[in-house]
Amino acid sequence: MKGVYEVVIVKHGTRSTVRSDVYLNYGLYGEPDAPIEMDYFFWVARNEEQTIVIDTGYSTQGAVARNRDILISPPDAFAALGITPESAPLVVITHAHYDHAGNVAHFSHSPVLISEKEYSFWMSSNAKRTQFHHSVEDTEVEQLENVAKEGRLTTFTDRLEVAPGIEIIEIGGHTPGQSIVSVATAEGTVLLASDALHYYEEFERDIPFTYVADLIGMYDGFDRIRAMGEAGEYVHLVSGHDPSTLERFTPVTEGPLAGLAATIGGAQ
Repeated sequence: MKGVYEVVIVKHGTRSTVRSDVYLNYGLYGEPDAPIEMDYFFWVARNEEQTIVIDTGYSTQGAVARNRDILISPPDAFAALGITPESAPLVVITHAHYDHAGNVAHFSHSPVLISEKEYSFWMSSNAKRTQFHHSVEDTEVEQLENVAKEGRLTTFTDRLEVAPGIEIIEIGGHTPGQSIVSVATAEGTVLLASDALHYYEEFERDIPFTYVADLIGMYDGFDRIRAMGEAGEYVHLVSGHDPSTLERFTPVTEGPLAGLAATIGGAQ
């Protein structure tokens, strides 16, 4: 049905860390430190008319540099979904961190969409400062720049209808142009929050993530997502990194993505 999609959530990596590593100034909450897991995802929205890739996961280079586990390489996961570079799907980048824009070069024929504020920041001198630079790979930022030079990059401000039933909304906070994506499905509207909320707990308990470009903007993002939920603008909320994410939706149980993917609004 035009304007209604299946959303596929794909887990391609994971790591083990501690709570003080993922929550900003964790000592302020008066709680003991403890282990915590972090999963890494990308998302796909598709129907009979089109397929849209939402983020591209981390590259092998980005994973090795940060000692991240690779459960399945994103290019292999895309292939398992029948998504090839030659099919040139639209690629939406919610923000340019290594774990969300690590395989843009894989889609060498695709149009790419990103917030103007996000793209401009990573092209600026401030992007080289240590507190920001640790979250990107230089070669991957260069890939985005090459996409722009090739005329395949589109930027937007505030919000944009990507396709009938899909909207991208700039929310900021985690990065200057961090975006979220709303997708209409047969099971109701899905809000892909990406790193506007890494963990459901982060959102529910109002505990900001450790890496933040604008703390007030991150808090405002929590409030905006809450208001959207209260207004009925989405039914399903999908986190950026929470290990409980897949179990909240319909699991994929067969094929190379068995145990590594879930769907909303479609068949397995």
